[in-house]
Amino acid sequence: MHERSSGADLAAVLRSELDRYPVGGRLPSSRALMERHQVSPVTVTRAIALLAAEGLVVSRPGAGVFRAAAPRPVPAAGDTSWQEVALSAEAGVPPARSADASGVLGALAVQPAEVIDLNGGYLHSSLLPEQALAGALARAGRRPGAWSRPPLEGLPELRTWFARDIGGTVSASEVLVAAGGQSALTTALRSLAAPGAPVLVESPTYPGLLAVARAAGLRPVPVPVDADGVRPGLLADAFAASGARVFVCQPLYQNPTGAVLSAARRPEVLRIARAAGAFVVEDDFARRLAHADAPPPPPPLAADDPDGVVVHIRSLTKPTSANLRVAALTARGPALERLRAVQAVDSFFVPRPLQEAALELVGAPAWAHHLRSLAGRLQERRTALAGALGRLRPELLPERLPAGGHHLWLRLPDGTDPQQLAAAALRAGVAVTPGRAYFTAEPPAPQLRAGYGAAEGVDRLVGGAERLAAALDGMA
Repeated sequence: MHERSSGADLAAVLRSELDRYPVGGRLPSSRALMERHQVSPVTVTRAIALLAAEGLVVSRPGAGVFRAAAPRPVPAAGDTSWQEVALSAEAGVPPARSADASGVLGALAVQPAEVIDLNGGYLHSSLLPEQALAGALARAGRRPGAWSRPPLEGLPELRTWFARDIGGTVSASEVLVAAGGQSALTTALRSLAAPGAPVLVESPTYPGLLAVARAAGLRPVPVPVDADGVRPGLLADAFAASGARVFVCQPLYQNPTGAVLSAARRPEVLRIARAAGAFVVEDDFARRLAHADAPPPPPPLAADDPDGVVVHIRSLTKPTSANLRVAALTARGPALERLRAVQAVDSFFVPRPLQEAALELVGAPAWAHHLRSLAGRLQERRTALAGALGRLRPELLPERLPAGGHHLWLRLPDGTDPQQLAAAALRAGVAVTPGRAYFTAEPPAPQLRAGYGAAEGVDRLVGGAERLAAALDGMA
C-alpha cells in the first residue's frame, strides 16, 4: 500500500479513537503506533500531520502528540449568490474572462485504485527518477545560500543550462526561469496579446492552452493539424482573416495527435508568422519524452531565430515529477522584457531551493541514465497499448504511432458519442479523455485520447484496452 493512502487509513483509525483521551491527553508514541498498527514511521508521520491539520491534535516536538482542546468550529453556510452578478457584470468587455478547466482537471484527477488510468497528464511514479530527485533535493538544501532570494530571472547557472539544452543561438541572457510550463504559457499569452485579441492555436490542441487563453480574455482561433503538423496554407489564411499576432504550437510530439512538424513546414511557419508581424509561442513540452525507437528530433524552432519571432517554453516537469515545476521561457528583444515584467508581477520568482534541486538533478550522471530508461519504457508502453487495441479494435489507431509523448489519439467509429463512451469506459473501470475538449469549435470527427504514461504498468495498459473495447462494443 502507498504511504499516502496508509497515512489516511491510520488517521481515520486514530480519529475514531480520540474520545479515549481527555482534552490535553497524550496519544501513544510513534513507536507504539508503529508496533500496534504495523506501519512505517512515514505512515505515522502522515497520519499525525492530517489530524493536526484538522485541529484534532497538537504535536509538541520532544514531548509528544496531544488531543487538542476542541475541534475547529464548522463555518456557517453563507450566501454566495451575489458572486453570479459580480463575475458576469463586465458589460462591453468581450469576451468574458472565464476559464473552462474541465480538460485540465480531468488530466490532473487521481483515479481510484480499481480504475485503469489512461487519462492522466503525468507519468506514473514508477517512471520517475524519484531516488535521483530525493538526492538532488537533499544536496540542494546544503548549497550555500540555498534559502536566499534568487534573481528574478532565475539562477544564472540554471539559465545557462537551459540555453545550452535548447541549443542554437539561444543565450542565457534570453532565458527566464518559470514555475512550470503552464505558468510559462500563461505569462506568454498575457504578455503578447491584449484582452479581447485573437490567438491562433492548433486544432486539436492541449485543453490547458485553451483554458489559459480564455482566462486571459483571448479568442482562440483554430488552425487544423495533420500528421505533419500545422498546415501552413491554413495558418496564413488564419492570420489574414483574424489579424492575430500570436500563434501557439507544439511542433514536437503534439498533444494530442503526437505529430511532429515536418522539415518542409518548419521554415514556412516562421516565414508566415514573420510576414504577419506575429509571435510563435513554441511549447516544447515533450522533448524529453522521445521513445527509444524515435528518429533524432529536429531542433527547436527557437534554436535559429535571430529576429525573435519564437517565444520558447521548455519544462523539466514532464520527465521528472509534477512537483518539479521548473521551466524556461525564452525570448529576444522587447518581448523578453515584457515577459519578465509580467512574470515578476504574477509570481515574483521561482523558489530558489527548487531551482537548486533542478540544477543538481540535470548535472548528475543519473539524469542521462533516467532519460535513456524513460525512452525505452515509454516505447514499451506505447507498443503494449497500441498492440492491444490493434488486436481488439484496429480501426481506432492512427496511421502513424507517435514517436514521443505518452498518448494515442484514437479515431472512433462515425456516430459514436465520445462523452458517452468515456462514461461507459469509466463504469467498466478505465478512464479515458473525450476529444471534444481539444477543439475550439465542433470536432470534425469523434475522437478519444488514451494515455499510456499514468497507468501502473504494461499489464494494466492491456487491461485498459480490453475494457475500452468492451465499452465500445456495448454501445453498438
